[in-house]
Amino acid sequence: MALAYGFRMAADPRSEYTQRLATREATASQHDARRRLLGHARLATFVVGLAFSWFAVVSDLLAAYWLALPLLPFLWLVTAHADATRNAQRASRAAEFYRLGVARLDCDLSDAAKTGDEFHDPDHPYAEHLDLFGRGSLFARLCGAQTRAGETTLARWLLEPAANSEIRARQDAVDELRHRLELREDLAVLGPEVRKGLHPDALANWGAAESTLKHDAARRWISFVLATAAVAAAVAAATTSVGLAPLLLVVAAEAAFALPMRAQVSAILGELDQPARDLELLSELLGRIESERFASPRLARLRASLDTDGLPPSKQIARLLTRIRLLDARRNQLFAPLAPLLLWSTQIAFSIEAWRIECGPRLGGWIQAVGEIEALMDLARYAYEEPADPFPDLVEPGPVFDAEGLGHPLLPRDRCVANNLRLDADLPLLVVSGSNMSGKSTLLRSVGTNAVLALAGAPVRATRLSLSNLALGPSLRIQDSLEDGHSRFYAEITCLRGVVDLADGPIPALFLLDEILAGTNSHDRGIGAAAVVRGLVRRGAIGLVTTHDLALTKIVDDLAPRARNVHFQDDMVDGEMHFDYRLADGVVTKSNALALMRAVGLDV
Repeated sequence: MALAYGFRMAADPRSEYTQRLATREATASQHDARRRLLGHARLATFVVGLAFSWFAVVSDLLAAYWLALPLLPFLWLVTAHADATRNAQRASRAAEFYRLGVARLDCDLSDAAKTGDEFHDPDHPYAEHLDLFGRGSLFARLCGAQTRAGETTLARWLLEPAANSEIRARQDAVDELRHRLELREDLAVLGPEVRKGLHPDALANWGAAESTLKHDAARRWISFVLATAAVAAAVAAATTSVGLAPLLLVVAAEAAFALPMRAQVSAILGELDQPARDLELLSELLGRIESERFASPRLARLRASLDTDGLPPSKQIARLLTRIRLLDARRNQLFAPLAPLLLWSTQIAFSIEAWRIECGPRLGGWIQAVGEIEALMDLARYAYEEPADPFPDLVEPGPVFDAEGLGHPLLPRDRCVANNLRLDADLPLLVVSGSNMSGKSTLLRSVGTNAVLALAGAPVRATRLSLSNLALGPSLRIQDSLEDGHSRFYAEITCLRGVVDLADGPIPALFLLDEILAGTNSHDRGIGAAAVVRGLVRRGAIGLVTTHDLALTKIVDDLAPRARNVHFQDDMVDGEMHFDYRLADGVVTKSNALALMRAVGLDV
C-alpha cells in the first residue's frame, strides 16, 4: 500500500550501505592518523617544555616567560588530540553501523548485540514459539535502539498486538522515517555512550521524586544573602581596618543556617551521581531528535511532546548539567577553601531542586517519547532494508489472514519460498500434511512472525497481506521439563489449554499447531486433536494444523466445507531428498521417513 508521507522507492540498500561503509572507514582512518600525529606532537612539545623548564629554573639561562612558548602549543595539542580521538571513535562507530547493516541484508545476525534475552517470558502465548528473542531472533533483526527505553518499547510492540488505528498510525510514521538514514546513523554514533549509561527508570524516578526543599524559597534567598555578606566581609577584612569580626559573625550565621539542613543537602547531592551521567547522554540524544521536523501525526505528536515552555528538553537538561558542573567546582583545590564560605553546596542543592520541581516530572515523558521514536525508527530501518516488503492491509471485521507470496522474514530471499493462503470465517482451518523437513513448521512460523510484524506496525514478508486484529496462539516449540517433572505431552496439552483460553477472549485467535498431540498414541491423538480443533473453530478462531499422521487429515471431513487439506511434497533423487516447499491442495501421498533412515545408513 502507498502511504501519504513521502513513500518512494529507495536506492538499493546494499549499494548505499556499502558505499557509506567505505566512506566512513576512510574517514575513521584519516582521523586515526591525525590522532597519532597529534599524539606524537604532544609528546614532543612536552619534552621541549621540560627542556625549557630546565633552562629557566635550573640553569637560569631563560626567563620564565619563555615557558609560554611550549605551553600554549601543548595546551592546543591536548585539545586537538582529544577532538581527533573523539572523531575517530565516532567515524568507527558509523562504519560499524553500516557493516552491521550489510550483515543484516545477508541475514547474518551473529554480531547483533541486542538479542532481547531480558524480555524472554516462557509464559507468553507466542514469544518463545515464534523465536521473538535470542540470537538470530526477530528482535535481533529489528532492534537498533540506543536506549533501554527504545528496546523496551520495541519488545512491548512485538509482545502486545496493537489496535488497527494504532497500527495505521505507526505505519504512517514508519513510512516517513524509512529514508532518514542520516538520523539513524547519528543516533548510532551516540549509541555506545548512550546505551552504556542510560537507566531510564532510575532517571524518571529521580525526576519525579518529592523534593525535600520544595517549600524553602525563603531559605534559598537567605543562603544567597549570607554568601554575599560573607564575600563582602572577607573583602572588607582584607582591604579595610574593620578586622575579622564581621566575617566571623557572618560565618557563625552561615553555620547556624546550614547545619540544620546538612542531611537534606547531602541527600540531594548524593542522589546526583547516576542521574548526572545519564542526563548528559540523554541531552545529546534529545538534541539530535529536536533538530528533526515530522509530518505524520504520530511523529508530530511525539516531537511536540518534547517541546516545553521556553527551552527544548536538551537545553533544559543543559541548564541542570551546568549546575552539576558548578557543584563539582568544590573539589577544585583552589576553590575548595572558599566553597563553605559561599555556602556553595547548599546553594547548588537549592538550585538543583528548583530545576527538579520545574522539569523533573517531565523526564519520564521525554524518555518515553525518545523510546517510542527509536522503536519507530527500528521498524523504519527494516522497511528501508526490505523495500519489497509492503505494509499489510488492516481489515474489519475479522477473522481474516489472507496472504500472497508469504515467506519468513528471517530467511534470505534466495532461499525463501513464498506461498499463498487464506483463512477466514468461511474457511477457518487448513490441515497441512507432509514429510519431515518439507516446510510445515516454517510455514507456521512464517504466518506467526508476519502476523507479529503486521500487528506491530511493520512491513511484512509477502507480496500482499490482509489481516484483521488477531490474538496469536501457536504451539510450535514444546519441550519436556525434568526440573518441573513434566512430560512433552503434558507440556503440549498445557499449551493447547492456553490456546483455547485465548480463543475465548474478545479478539479472534489465530492458532498454529505443529504436529498436534504427537506425544501420545495414534488413537488418543486422533480423538483429542479432532476435539481441540473443532473447539477452536467453534469459538471463531482460524488457523493451521500440521501433522505427520495422515489419519488426522480426516478432521477436514468432519468440518467440511469449513476446512481444507493442503500439503508439501518431496522427491528422492539419487539418494537425496529434494523439497520444493510449495503448498499444494490435498493430502500428501507419501512419506520420506524410511527413505531418510536408509539415507543415513540405518538398516530398515
